[in-house]
Amino acid sequence: MTFNSVPLAELAPAKINLALHVTGRRADGYHLLESLVVFAELGDRITVAASAEDSFLVVGPFAGDVPLDSGNLVLRARDALRSAFPESTTQPVSIALEKKLPVASGIGGGSSDAAATMRALKRLWRIPTDVAALGRLALPLGADLPMCLAGHPLVARGIGEELDPVSHFPALPMVLVNPGIAVETPKVFRALASRDNSALAPLDSADTVLDWLAMSRNDLEPAAISIEPSIAEVLAALRGSGAAFARMSGSGATCFGIFDSATAAARAAATIANEHAKWFSAATTTRT
Repeated sequence: MTFNSVPLAELAPAKINLALHVTGRRADGYHLLESLVVFAELGDRITVAASAEDSFLVVGPFAGDVPLDSGNLVLRARDALRSAFPESTTQPVSIALEKKLPVASGIGGGSSDAAATMRALKRLWRIPTDVAALGRLALPLGADLPMCLAGHPLVARGIGEELDPVSHFPALPMVLVNPGIAVETPKVFRALASRDNSALAPLDSADTVLDWLAMSRNDLEPAAISIEPSIAEVLAALRGSGAAFARMSGSGATCFGIFDSATAAARAAATIANEHAKWFSAATTTRT
C-alpha cells in the first residue's frame, strides 16, 4: 500500500461554547447538554508524517502540561484508527503537537488535538471514510470529539453527539483569557445547582448574535466560579476592556469576550496581558 510521504499539518482550533445549557442527566451519569459551539482561528497544530517507527513529540508554550503516555487523546485517536482500519494503518507515524492553548481550560484542547490527529492520519493513511464515520468512532474517546471533527459553527445536543450545523454564522472578533488555573470538569458538574434547565432558544428568535446570547446561559459558569473565583475576575477584565459580551466557555476556566472589531480585540488582549502577566490572553476570530 502507498502512503503519503509528505508531512501533513492540521489546525486544532479552540472550541468555544457561546452558550451551554444543561438540560438533564442520563441514568449512566452523563449530562444532557444543548450548546452553540464555534471554533477559533487560534489553536494548536498537529503534524503527522510517515516514519520508521511511531513517535510523539510535544512542543510549544504549554508542552509541559501535556502527558506523553497512552492516556493522551492524540495517541488514543491514533490507536482507535488503527483498530478500526487495520489494513490501512500499517505505516508507522511521527506525530508532533504544537501546544499553544492551555490545558483543561474549557476550550476543547485535548479533544480538538485528537480530532486534528484523526483528520491528518485519515489523509496520511488514505483511510476510506468520511467525517461522520470518524465522529462515531471518536465518540467513545470523548463527547467533544465529534463536534471538533466537524470544526464549524453548530448546535450540539445530547452528550455532544447530536450535531446540527449552523449556516451563515458570522465571524466574531474575540479575546480568549484563562487565569492560568485548570478547573476539573467533574468538579464543576458536581457543583451544579440545577441539572434540569431550559433548552436553547431558536437561533432565529433574536435579531443579532449578541441579542440571542443575552437570552442564553452557560449553566456551568456559576458552579465553576464557586470553585475558582478568578473566573469572575477574568470576566470583569474582559468587560472592562470593552467587550460587548463576555462569558465562560465550557466548564472553564477560559472565558471569551466578543468585540466590535479585530483591532479592538487585539488592543484588549494586549491590555489584559500587560495587566495580568500570569494569565493567558489572545485575540482571535471565529471560523465561519
